[in-house]
Amino acid sequence: MLHSVIQVIPTKDFKVYIYFDDGKIKLFDMSSTLNQGVFKQISDIGVFIEKCTVMHGTLAWDVGGNFDETKCIDIDPETIYSDGVDVEDPLRDRAA
Repeated sequence: MLHSVIQVIPTKDFKVYIYFDDGKIKLFDMSSTLNQGVFKQISDIGVFIEKCTVMHGTLAWDVGGNFDETKCIDIDPETIYSDGVDVEDPLRDRAA
């Protein structure tokens, strides 16, 4: 089964809460990759948070600012699904 990302919430410590179409929520830590290759572009926390989005069913950073898939940085949703940590909804307590 292919998994699709429907929502992302970046954190101030270079992690992202990722909501999948099957109801699972994963926490994905990007901190160890931010000094490598294209990921250096999102190593500033402001850019990391501001540019974080969902594009084409996966976690992405719209570094070009125009939702051009050829100018974004993205992570394979299957990698996120297998490597991310299962978590509860971080927004659940805020809604109460």
